[in-house]
Amino acid sequence: MTTEEGHCGDQGATLHAVSSAVLAVTRHLSVHEVLQVIVRAAAQLLDARYAALGVPDDEGSFAEFVVEGVSDEEWERIGPLPRQHGMLAAMLHGDTPKRLRDIRREPEFEGWPVAHPVLKDFLGVPIRDGDDVLGIVFLANKRSPGGFTQDDEDLLTLFAAHAAIAMANARLYEHNRELTVVAERTRLAQELHDAVAQKLFSLRLTARTASALAERDPVRTVRELEQVERLAAEALAELRAVIFELRPADLADGLVASLRKHIEVLDRAHETAVRFTAEGADVLPDEHEKVAYRIAQEALYNALRHAGASAVDVSLTIDGGQVVLEVADDGSGFDLTERGQANGDAQGGLGLASMRDRACSIGGALTIDAAPGEGTTVRLEVPL
Repeated sequence: MTTEEGHCGDQGATLHAVSSAVLAVTRHLSVHEVLQVIVRAAAQLLDARYAALGVPDDEGSFAEFVVEGVSDEEWERIGPLPRQHGMLAAMLHGDTPKRLRDIRREPEFEGWPVAHPVLKDFLGVPIRDGDDVLGIVFLANKRSPGGFTQDDEDLLTLFAAHAAIAMANARLYEHNRELTVVAERTRLAQELHDAVAQKLFSLRLTARTASALAERDPVRTVRELEQVERLAAEALAELRAVIFELRPADLADGLVASLRKHIEVLDRAHETAVRFTAEGADVLPDEHEKVAYRIAQEALYNALRHAGASAVDVSLTIDGGQVVLEVADDGSGFDLTERGQANGDAQGGLGLASMRDRACSIGGALTIDAAPGEGTTVRLEVPL
């Protein structure tokens, strides 16, 4: 009975270690960050001095190669890796785990740089997504005596299966972010065409009219020139608004400070009163903060440009284990049941679909409460 309890305790500790390692990986969204955390977590999980992860390319080599246990100075002395032959090539062209007592005794052990750390016991496991090999994780020099065991191989294989999910998720996230950038560029191009191009066209016609009337009707010419000045000012304001949106979000001081600074600028630039309140919500990862900032920026743009609001209130709070961002205006509102506006297409011009996509990309939820004549509230909820 005692033996069984001890075995269960060991198994529980092992599962806890795997769970902790997997959670450490899945907290990150960019592919490069995920690779770094996988390597670090694998080394800690199996008590290895050295760890590496290679991502295959389409030419029989590695597109990326991340290491743990080697300092920047040591890595610089090692120089380029011999990626086309040796043990790395053997792992690239095979798709099964490889566990060795002493890698130096293997026929494939060749081409290692002079400055490379001395390796002995070795364990390599592919990170697979179905039939595709997303990467290969390598461990060397187990700190405890005896080298890597079959249990170690099984444990690393289990961890690699979870790491594959994290890598695939990170790739999908980056692909979705690229699509969002394309959609944002398309929207801004449409804004330029709809607003600025039309005003410049009107400006040109008005200037021609003023030129034609200059000699025979000076009074009307003055009125037309005043119209030219007004249209030019409006076109300049439109351009400034679009350029302001194109500027990258500077979140070096955190989401709260950056939103406060942005809203202070908008409050000075517009007749509409723009107010901001925050209650300890500066706790999101960097990527999540960037998305929340962009959604706030989009909602503010809509309120100031389309709603005819006299006041816009922005709040950032923590409520029930999630960060809540709200942008509420007292403007004209709109009918959510109208298909064009509900889908956020060109007819609505509100970019609602873009905001929802951004929210989904960080596991958040976006809700919009609006009615004609009763204002609009955009609410983003992001789990902590």
